[in-house]
Amino acid sequence: MPVVRLSAARRYRGISSIDRDRLMQTAKHPVKQRSKLVRRPFLGYGRQSINAHDIDAVIAVLRSDYLTQGPVVERFEAALAEYVGARFVVAVSSGTAALHIACLAAGLRSGSRAITQAITFVATANAPIACGATVAAVDIDSEMLGLDLGGLRSALTHNPDASVVLPVHMGGLAANSKAIAAASVGRVVIEDACHALGGRELDGAMVGSCRYSAMACFSFHPVKSITTGEGGAVTTNDPELARRLRMLRNHGLEREAARLCEHDQGFDHGEPNPWYYEQQLLGFNYRMTDLQAALGLSQLKRIDDFMRRRLELARYYDASFAGLPALRPLQASSDTRARSAHHLYIVDINYSALGRSRRAVMADLKQRGIGTQVHYIPLYRQPFHCGLGEPKDFPSAERYYNGCLSLPLHAALTDADAARVVSAVRKSFSC
Repeated sequence: MPVVRLSAARRYRGISSIDRDRLMQTAKHPVKQRSKLVRRPFLGYGRQSINAHDIDAVIAVLRSDYLTQGPVVERFEAALAEYVGARFVVAVSSGTAALHIACLAAGLRSGSRAITQAITFVATANAPIACGATVAAVDIDSEMLGLDLGGLRSALTHNPDASVVLPVHMGGLAANSKAIAAASVGRVVIEDACHALGGRELDGAMVGSCRYSAMACFSFHPVKSITTGEGGAVTTNDPELARRLRMLRNHGLEREAARLCEHDQGFDHGEPNPWYYEQQLLGFNYRMTDLQAALGLSQLKRIDDFMRRRLELARYYDASFAGLPALRPLQASSDTRARSAHHLYIVDINYSALGRSRRAVMADLKQRGIGTQVHYIPLYRQPFHCGLGEPKDFPSAERYYNGCLSLPLHAALTDADAARVVSAVRKSFSC
């Protein structure tokens, strides 16, 4: 049978112009293009896992009447509340927005003070400052990487005016929340749980249930347990806090008739005017869109699978790195592995014993296709927060910072990917 050769136009019929051009270039330069196609992808420390159901959920909203301020946000809030076991969820535009309005709802303002830990992302400390408050920092627990209890008690003694405590569930592992709550009597505890959706407390309670706090804040950035692109949420069991949080995310507006102040404007012959609203607080446009909520709702259906996969990977790494000189996995006890959300896989590296700097190790792993990161530069080492103290005031944070490195860990990581990470680390350490 003779070979039929199709014209380029017919051969690539039905394919997008971008894909058609790429395929035609591949046909013209097969050797060059083929080498690019077989190159193994770079493995970053974290990334999203998106499937067809997630895409369909977002498309359904695009085809609906509401892209924002519609019904999907409430559905996402209800599903998240059921998952974590909290009475109320207020979805917002980011984890930072969640922290900000939680601090505002807790009453932080000029003259107020909050306490958090030295190792955290800057947003934890920035949120109280954005309310006009000041911040004090506490050293970390070297095992769990959360607030050091002794340091917290000392800080509260030296800062009796502190009204808010912000513990951080570092890397996805819940801090000792019950003990922190006991040490913080008379203060509002706001959990920075941005790493920890899907994790559990020491007693088995879900992070976000607010068993030991007034509020808990989550992030849905692409590297987190689930993603909404950007997005966040505050959980609480207090109806008054939930009401204030909803107002704060929406410009401080009040529409509920029973709470209106200007009755002559809000009512006509005893009936509420349907157009009327009042700004009663200084709020912000921190609303989550229905597009984001649709993605979050779809992702939430897969969170148990995400948690199982992250745990599998963490345990694989633990076993693979056992006995490797100069490297020690952190938060690696059987208890912490079982209850952590495993947002991060953090190791401690003795760079002096290895004879190489962290920069050199990170550069070598990057050359091998493995992305790493440092979580985090201590707050007191940031120029903006330099008033928090000197490095000598935070010995555990300093030890942690000098050795920490985060390796790739996310639900989309395959077995082959994880094996590549282990192989690259071992080869790098043997150089």
